[in-house]
Amino acid sequence: MLAPLAAAALAVPLGVHAATGADSATGDSAGSGTGAEPPEPEPAGSECRTSVEGSRVVAYCHNPYPSVDLVRLHTECDRWWDVDADGEAIAVEPGRTVRLEDRCWKEVATAWVSHRPAP
Repeated sequence: MLAPLAAAALAVPLGVHAATGADSATGDSAGSGTGAEPPEPEPAGSECRTSVEGSRVVAYCHNPYPSVDLVRLHTECDRWWDVDADGEAIAVEPGRTVRLEDRCWKEVATAWVSHRPAP
């Protein structure tokens, strides 16, 4: 009973194929120039430097790229009763620098700047 099953298994080639092209996993290893890679995204986003001194937070954001970047300063205060703040989104035009400020009543726990592209 096992002999016909074993003979059928031997007749089926397993894992033997020579596929090339766009639908294969071999890619364009021969260097023929037909492989299309996705384009690199354009660099974007401001470079921000944040400093904390006592209860004050200051961040400077410079945008060296040709697209507008929206930045927001987020401040978490150390004391439970001190209000945390999320600043409004400020547009940083290409080649410009903006200053973002915030403060706590007492100590600052953390501060960071978030980015998103302008619509």
